[in-house]
Amino acid sequence: MINVGIAGIGFMGMIHYLAYQKVEGVQVKALCESYHKKRLAGDWTDIKGNFGPPGQIMDLTGIRCYENLDEMIADPELDLIDICLPPAGHADAVVRALGGGKDAFCEKPISLNTTDARRMVDAAATAGKMLLIGHVLPFFPEFQFAYETIQSGKYGKMLGGHFKRVISDPSWLPHFYDPKACGGPMLDLHVHDAHFIRAVCGMPTTVTTVGSMRGEVAERFSSQFRFADPDVSVTAISGVINQQSRSFNHGYEIYLEKATLIYEGAVIGTDWVNAYPVTVLEENAVVRPDIPGGDPVDSFTAEIREVVSCLKDRKPSTLLDGALAYDALVLCEKQTESLAQGKTVTV
Repeated sequence: MINVGIAGIGFMGMIHYLAYQKVEGVQVKALCESYHKKRLAGDWTDIKGNFGPPGQIMDLTGIRCYENLDEMIADPELDLIDICLPPAGHADAVVRALGGGKDAFCEKPISLNTTDARRMVDAAATAGKMLLIGHVLPFFPEFQFAYETIQSGKYGKMLGGHFKRVISDPSWLPHFYDPKACGGPMLDLHVHDAHFIRAVCGMPTTVTTVGSMRGEVAERFSSQFRFADPDVSVTAISGVINQQSRSFNHGYEIYLEKATLIYEGAVIGTDWVNAYPVTVLEENAVVRPDIPGGDPVDSFTAEIREVVSCLKDRKPSTLLDGALAYDALVLCEKQTESLAQGKTVTV
């Protein structure tokens, strides 16, 4: 049995907690929360998010509760520290967990800057422990289908694609555009697609980004990635719109040698709309694969099953590897650099 301590009981900490309940071979044995201390008593009623169940009163019987992270890391019964703190706290918490002899599973982005991210990756290597980063997008059914289809080679190699991830401006989040707190749409939103692009295409050689900045961070932008293979070209758009009537929109169009994969979904008003269900355009046929739906927490459950499998077998994860998350962050930094300087930059 793998024993877990979750650091940070906010929305994502709650989602991870619920997901662990559905996975065999792992159990949450400890929680750490230093700001919202009532949550250590089980009152999670003020936790809110854009998917999943609302916060509620939780029965924490048998779970040890800490206000100090170092005290939880020192708990000899714990094997894994699951870090769901705000991004600004990721690096220090991960390095402390690894230094304390624990494996670390950290929510995305790996960090707010590549200096801290490199420190995290190096700390895992030095400690001989695992660092896994919670880039959950490839575990969402629509993106899992795309990833597995690309990797299978069924339709030949990937020639390129277009990715979209846009939200309504989260004006209720006071630190969303703070580069030292959240990082804005680039690091909170687009990093998902940067990670996916890196996973299926390898590392680009150059990137060109146009759009608008809000202070030091990208606000709304379009990027073109070029690769060593001149036949491969990928574009992506992301950022915020001012209209709250469409709070979320994401999708892809992926070009393979023998097929095109298409998907788009959005929240319009209060409704989830499958604007374009997952579709495969073959040469003379249209295929609509059976994609499972249901509870969005299920994608996090699948992600945590991957974490548990990696820890039990002591094997790296293809999708949750810290080095891959580092590369995704590099791409985000390069896009911001290109946008701010108005020129193509080398990756």
